[in-house]
This record gives sequence, C-alpha cells and structure tokens, in this order.
Amino acid sequence: MAVSKATVSSDEMEKDTVLQHEILGSRRWSNYLWATVTVIGGTGFLLAGLSSYTGINFLPFADPTQLIFIPQGLVMCFYGTAALLLSLYLWLICSWNVGGGYTRFDKDAQQVQIFRWGFPGKNRTIDFKYPLASVKAIRVDIREGLNPKRALYLKVKGKGDIPLTRVGQPMSLSAVENQGAELARFLQVPLEGL
Repeated sequence: MAVSKATVSSDEMEKDTVLQHEILGSRRWSNYLWATVTVIGGTGFLLAGLSSYTGINFLPFADPTQLIFIPQGLVMCFYGTAALLLSLYLWLICSWNVGGGYTRFDKDAQQVQIFRWGFPGKNRTIDFKYPLASVKAIRVDIREGLNPKRALYLKVKGKGDIPLTRVGQPMSLSAVENQGAELARFLQVPLEGL
C-alpha cells in the first residue's frame, strides 16, 4: 500500500496568510450579571412602591404596605422603573453584541478588515478595509495608575491610529505585548510604544 505525500491543509495555509482576532463586545459575564441584578432590584423597588399605593402586599419577604405613598412609595416606583429601563438597555446591548466583531489581516487579499457591531439602524455594522501597504506600524499604549489603559493601535497612512483592542476591562500587560508583537511580526511592520 503506497503512502501519499503529506500535504499542507488549507487551515495551515490560511494560518500563514490570514490572522484574525475576535473582539469581545457587550456579551461579557459582567454585563449579564449587572443586567440580572438590576432586574431583581428594580422589580423589588417597583413592587414595594405599588404595594404602598394599593395597600396590597406584593412582596413575600417584606411589608411595604406600611410605607406612605408620597414621598416614599413614589420614589420607590421611580427607582424601580429606572432600574428596569437600565436592565432592558443592558439586555438589549448584550443581545445585539454592541462592540463585538473581529479584526482580520489577510495577506492574500492584501487588506486589513476591521469589523464591529453597533446599535441597530442603518449604520449597524462598522466595516473598514485598508490595504496592507498603508499600514505603517502597530502602536502599544500602556498607561498605569488609577485608570489603567492597555491598548493596541493600527497606524494607517492618512487615517491616524485605529484602536484594535476591546473597550472596557483592560487586557493584561503580557497579553497586550504578545498580541502587539504577533501583529507586528505578521505584518512585518515596526512595533512602537514599548
């Protein structure tokens, strides 16, 4: 039985010519946690306010019927409604995955594609494409202190610095350095800021 030569799979070839980084958007566990906590708290406040208004106890663990509706019950209804609206907003941005997407560097197509999801509407998708030849460098921005910032930027001719990392929780210092070095090596451009 003859053994054929080992061939390079298409995945391995693509790995050499395409580099893609997924960007985590609003679908973070912290957003789900805060949305859940806000729903529970807002429902409790709203039910307490309605209980003080109607005189019927809607909460099994407390007796808010003893509250005077104006001002305490009214304020509790207001806070409950505000919390439920905030939780609705959090659930919606999680379901829309606002800020999520990917950055794709493709040597075959000779382009960089930056794709992100936005809010619904005519500009729901943000999709920028730049030729690889216009990429000047990868810049690392590291600021420590009370509000630390660790971010990667793509320096493009005529466009300035384009952020590549997610917004929100900063990445670890080693992850930013490794990702920056990987991108600079793949694109064969200088790494600035280290």
